[in-house]
Amino acid sequence: MHKPVILTGVRSNAEPTLGNYLGAILPLVRLQATHAGEYQINAFLPDLHSITTPTDYKQLYQSTINNLRIYAAAGLKLDDPNTNVYRQSYIPAHSELTWILDCFIYYGELARMTQFKEKSAKQTSVSVSLLNYPALMAADILLYDASYVPVGEDQRQHLELVRDIAIRMNNQFGELFVVPESWENQMKFNGNGAGVRIRSLKHPSQKMSKSIADPAGTILLSDDPKEAKAKVLAATTDSLGSINLNYETQPGVSNLLQIIASIQNKPLNEVVSEWKGESSYAKLKNAAADLVEATLSEFQAKLLQFSSEDALDTLSKHEEAVRGIAEAKLNKVQSSVGIRP
Repeated sequence: MHKPVILTGVRSNAEPTLGNYLGAILPLVRLQATHAGEYQINAFLPDLHSITTPTDYKQLYQSTINNLRIYAAAGLKLDDPNTNVYRQSYIPAHSELTWILDCFIYYGELARMTQFKEKSAKQTSVSVSLLNYPALMAADILLYDASYVPVGEDQRQHLELVRDIAIRMNNQFGELFVVPESWENQMKFNGNGAGVRIRSLKHPSQKMSKSIADPAGTILLSDDPKEAKAKVLAATTDSLGSINLNYETQPGVSNLLQIIASIQNKPLNEVVSEWKGESSYAKLKNAAADLVEATLSEFQAKLLQFSSEDALDTLSKHEEAVRGIAEAKLNKVQSSVGIRP
């Protein structure tokens, strides 16, 4: 690949939430529209990542297909020659490179990851894959020499580890990998200095998560638009009576401002300025609720236009092309570490 690569993906372990849509899927669609022809975009479906924690295994395959349908409904142009969509597990090089990277990653580096600590603390039995998640993530990125990886703040440590691994192996074996841009440069490229992280409507100190049972605080993309609107209208705020952006003292209000900014595709500080001096939380909730209702209605109508058969046909074509790129990088690494001539 000669163009800089942007890589992103959304796990298939459960239906994406409004948070996933606004924080990962829609930004990718906008990146494609903004940088058409300038970058190679890899929008992969990380089904291997999806089994690092218990999931509904019987539904996983279809969930992965549905994620591609979601990309299409969100507006991603799947016929763009500069965009690749593919299933992680259908490109064996992801798994093979992960093992090689494992041999150059230290246990302490993985064990200190905040996400591993948080997720493992909630489980009685912790799989090795949960610890090893960042190594697979590194393979996803380094196989394609991705420079830009639009991820949220919760993935910052993982991205920094990917950079460390790439630099470490480049120093030992020569220029094997493109080192992804620093976190600061990632944020500048995304046009958002803090990253988008949509919070739970009920518990705004926590992110909106598809893996946590929080029905009142979570909006799924399949939710009835009117029911989703009701959840926003019932969102937790505070008693300060002033609309400000402060995730420490006013997380609920800040979350509503972020939702409005993300849907309207405006800089967050611009939306904050528009609401400066307002004190009515009801007015803020109504504004956010109306936008959420309209967004879901439009999205769900478009989703019906792209079938599972369409998704499979698209994936097969893209995977054939991507497989050659991944295998070429894998072969280069295998030769460098001495397991290929």
